[in-house]
Amino acid sequence: MDARIDQVVTSGKTTLDDTEYDVENNTYLVGDDDEVIVIDPGFDAEAVLKQVGEREVMAVILTDGNEHHLATALEVAAAGEEDEDDWAPIALHRADRLLWRDYFGRLAKEEENEDDAKALRSLEPDIWLEDGGVFEIADVQLEVTHTPGHTPGSISVISEQLAVLFSGDTLHRGRPGSIGGAFEDLRKQLNSIGALLTPLPKDLRVLPGQGEETTVGEEDARWDTWGALTDEDD
Repeated sequence: MDARIDQVVTSGKTTLDDTEYDVENNTYLVGDDDEVIVIDPGFDAEAVLKQVGEREVMAVILTDGNEHHLATALEVAAAGEEDEDDWAPIALHRADRLLWRDYFGRLAKEEENEDDAKALRSLEPDIWLEDGGVFEIADVQLEVTHTPGHTPGSISVISEQLAVLFSGDTLHRGRPGSIGGAFEDLRKQLNSIGALLTPLPKDLRVLPGQGEETTVGEEDARWDTWGALTDEDD
């Protein structure tokens, strides 16, 4: 198996409910020497594409529809190609369609050219992710698991062959994932995390959307303690 995982860390600001937060985003590239799938292209498309190199981007997977994942999605999908027919497909869960439309709608309002504004308003992901959906790259499979809570359409990605869980912002090391400590639906998020971790091997690596990596066993052991956070969130 020639598949490998490359990581790119980028930093920037993201807005959530009219509040601006500083965020450090983990982008993961899964593939081999010829092709890659990009998971969550953060703030710096140039840095991501530098890591991609001469390889072909086969897909861009968004683990949720928040701004820091959408910001460079088009640029990374294009990977320098001017013809949109040559762009990689962008994949997002349908439950985050409103987040997608809100983001590109805001960009359209800032656009002076009406044709470009109309194009931004009409943009849709190329692939609507579904629970159990599978991507194949470099002889490994990436299976999509719907893990709502952080956003309605949050997903995680599991690869048995690579023995890894890409948890996005559903789960960070030592805590449920969040932007600036703010939770949208923490109870639902905790239920998603519990259902996600329980059947997985305890030594499975967890690569989160922010921060350092961890393991399923470490986070499963902490899960019961996070219930107290729901009282703080009320």
